[in-house]
Amino acid sequence: MTHEELIALPVAVSLDTANRALLLGRTTGYSLARRGQYPVPVLRHGRQYRVARAHLHRHLGLAADAPAERA
Repeated sequence: MTHEELIALPVAVSLDTANRALLLGRTTGYSLARRGQYPVPVLRHGRQYRVARAHLHRHLGLAADAPAERA
């Protein structure tokens, strides 16, 4: 996932999108989420897992709400 894609993420993303950002495979990501060992906090809404963009950015060392760099 590129820097621009990370910055443009919505406020909350699916676990699949978070897995992609964190370079985790689908099976590994869901397994970590179920065990409460995911690298960032995971929100559970019914059967869905969601991850806040702010937690991903913080974990990846991106500045909060930083504008995307223009080429």
